[in-house]
Amino acid sequence: MAKVSFREQVLQVREDAIVASVNRLLAEKGFDLMTVDEVVADVGIAKASLYKHFSSKEELAAAAMVRVLDLALAEVERLRQQPAAPLEQLRAVARWTMQVQLAGEMPSLPSQNSTLRAALVAHKGYMDRLLRLSDLLGEWIEAGQADGSLRAELPPEVLLYTLFARACDPVLGLLKAAGQYSDAQIIDILLLSCFGGLSTGQEAQAAAATKRVRKA
Repeated sequence: MAKVSFREQVLQVREDAIVASVNRLLAEKGFDLMTVDEVVADVGIAKASLYKHFSSKEELAAAAMVRVLDLALAEVERLRQQPAAPLEQLRAVARWTMQVQLAGEMPSLPSQNSTLRAALVAHKGYMDRLLRLSDLLGEWIEAGQADGSLRAELPPEVLLYTLFARACDPVLGLLKAAGQYSDAQIIDILLLSCFGGLSTGQEAQAAAATKRVRKA
């Protein structure tokens, strides 16, 4: 294994500090409000030093997302080592994403931003990780639909996008700001609404909805 020079170690430490700062600022303020000036001030470096690592605000956001996807993949791999039903694995992933968001560690990116979207799509590290995570979650979704624990009439991609949406669900922040529930209670409430549904007459209404989907 090649020895890493002291200079390379310093650069890596600085890059890690930049990404950590970006991750926190994106979680607190979102992409549109975060500025490069805030990042360099938070890290305590010159803007020229930051641009040695990242050429744009979009690249900073991509690096933060790569960091989060690495954490998500590590959590999924950990869960894969534990025997559990597909539905419980998916529930555990959703719980983890909510915990990360409530801890202020989930970057907030706009859904409509062509420049940012183009940067993310062009970022190989981001896309490779996103596709890997989608494939792993997709395996659990397909297994859950096969064993009857997940609705087979729902397209798998809808279930996948629903899980991804939990990572940026604004309801968590609203409930936390209200101060009426603990973080654990907030997560339990939203897990129930996500996996249990909202209606006590769920079965009948779901059957009706299924008929409408099939007629469409």
